[in-house]
Amino acid sequence: MDTRRSVKSLFFFFFFGLLVGPAFLFMAACGGGGSLGGVSQGGGGSVGGGSVAPRSSHVIVVVEENHSYSQVIGNQSMPYLNGLASGYGLATQYYADVHPSIGNYLVLTTGVPETIDDAFTGIIADDNVVRELVGAGKTWRSYAENLPTVGYVGGDVYPYFRHHNPFTYLSDVNGTSQANNLVPFSQFPADLTAGALPDYSFVVPNAINDAHDGTLAQADQWLQANIDPLVQSSFFKNDGVLIIVFDESVMSDITHGGGHVAMVVIGPHVKPGYQSTTLYQHQSTLRFVLSTLGVHTYPGASAIAPDMGEFFQ
Repeated sequence: MDTRRSVKSLFFFFFFGLLVGPAFLFMAACGGGGSLGGVSQGGGGSVGGGSVAPRSSHVIVVVEENHSYSQVIGNQSMPYLNGLASGYGLATQYYADVHPSIGNYLVLTTGVPETIDDAFTGIIADDNVVRELVGAGKTWRSYAENLPTVGYVGGDVYPYFRHHNPFTYLSDVNGTSQANNLVPFSQFPADLTAGALPDYSFVVPNAINDAHDGTLAQADQWLQANIDPLVQSSFFKNDGVLIIVFDESVMSDITHGGGHVAMVVIGPHVKPGYQSTTLYQHQSTLRFVLSTLGVHTYPGASAIAPDMGEFFQ
């Protein structure tokens, strides 16, 4: 084993254990898989006081960038997102896991930060959302704006950032036929119109439209132009769930690791105007994605993360 990788794994075993609590450390020490991201235990009941979300046929996750909860919620420059937040479900106590970005994207897919190096180029073999979805016969696709070509797993091509597209690092994707599910965002509207969205869609706006380099107003306009057609579609209104979440807060906010961020849950079965005060992090979103699609083996810290069923009627 690469010594640097081993040291990094030990670091994250300690650091992430502080974030998610002693239970995670206990589970990992008791045979959770032999690597930091190996905690993967089945179970369909509630965890941490939450209730299990109802089944849905289609889950879409959109990730925005680098702003705090207070910068987003109530911001008049983001009327569209705030309209969704007031009309559907808002997690008022949602926190990112780490700084910088890459670790949060990896928690959303593996349940573990894996690295805090945005320039990381390695391959991750830990259990992950793709492995569990494919094993359960579910379909998935990552729609990344300005991805150069279908299946591209190379480095940044501005305004596309690789570290915002975590699937490119997974051994289940990189170098396999699953890489064909890495597609440019331009395919999203076509798939929506054709009723051909997969069971799980991960949407990655480019670095301007996700508020990384652009403004929050630009990000909001992009959401309205590109995501509202989904929200208004009969396809989505039948049985869809959309999550819009920020990857991390401002760098000075290290509360719970990555700071206080906005997370909105949208769907026909979401309680109107609901505001949750439960503490959630990205591992709960990963757990939700799998559980609502009928998959009950959860990678990494999603195995012990609170369920998000409280948002649903």
